[in-house]
Amino acid sequence: MYRWCTDEVEPHDRFDYWREVRSKGLFGVTAELERERRADFYGEFSLRQLGGAGLVELKASHYTVERSTSDIAYAPSDSICVYQQLGGGGWFGGMRGSDFSIANGSFATSHTDLPYRTVPLGDGGFHLRILKIPVSSIPAQDKRMRELSPRTFNDPGLAPLLRACFADLAEVAAADDGANGAQASLDQASLVQALAHLALIERGIVRPGSRLGQAALRTARLSQARRLIARHLQNPDLAPAMVADLLGVSLRHLHMLFEAAERSFSQTVTDERLKQSRRLMREAPERLIADIATACGFESLATYYRVFNAAYGMAPGDFRAQGSEGR
Repeated sequence: MYRWCTDEVEPHDRFDYWREVRSKGLFGVTAELERERRADFYGEFSLRQLGGAGLVELKASHYTVERSTSDIAYAPSDSICVYQQLGGGGWFGGMRGSDFSIANGSFATSHTDLPYRTVPLGDGGFHLRILKIPVSSIPAQDKRMRELSPRTFNDPGLAPLLRACFADLAEVAAADDGANGAQASLDQASLVQALAHLALIERGIVRPGSRLGQAALRTARLSQARRLIARHLQNPDLAPAMVADLLGVSLRHLHMLFEAAERSFSQTVTDERLKQSRRLMREAPERLIADIATACGFESLATYYRVFNAAYGMAPGDFRAQGSEGR
């Protein structure tokens, strides 16, 4: 993981450094901002290599970005980008086809080596994630991938799948260490490929019913199913039928998703409840353990103690005491 922000540069040099070293040198784009506004400029970003792709999260005050033909010649990339707008909104223009706006929470995609211009809507600035996937790493080789001018996703059914995959990718990246490193790398690669193929499904390059399309949809639906489980842990009606209904798939299809996964549906529910209980014990050390067990959806305190001890080799109270000693 590489992180950088303009606080590391003297105020009067911040935008110039951002423009020449970060925008031009690292991202291959031209940044512009009126001279009278440069003293107040702020920007930060993180960059991490995940599953053969690069994941960037960028926040910056208002400025204009252009990927010109000279920028492309200077820094060709031959990649597909999937954008997730995290705050405010943005305008794209200057390319083949119509200009468009991307709203907060929306997604867009493009090929890196086509010209465009973009600017935030309003004064809020940029806040977005960009997943940059080399074309050479995508199994669905098709010359149309290099013709993807920037465009929003128009299929509303894909948005929750994209959101779940992006969220899982960030979590897998955070857990990519130690003994879990190999498994995390495999998860990263499958999530990256799912996002790439969802983008190509939306553009009509990959058919949803093809082998690659089905694999992408399975990965994305499993990610969304896990997110739905985490969101409804306290619901006494949390069961496969409920999640299948929220996901918009048959109960049989949901079971097929988890049959191919590392953990079953019930194991996933238990794992999520245990993770939430640990988080609550850290965040609210004064809260009764019985209240935490109920809040996490365990049917009884005895069940919670039994499951927690089986998973971690200690009682919840001992786990809390360890945290207190650490503080």
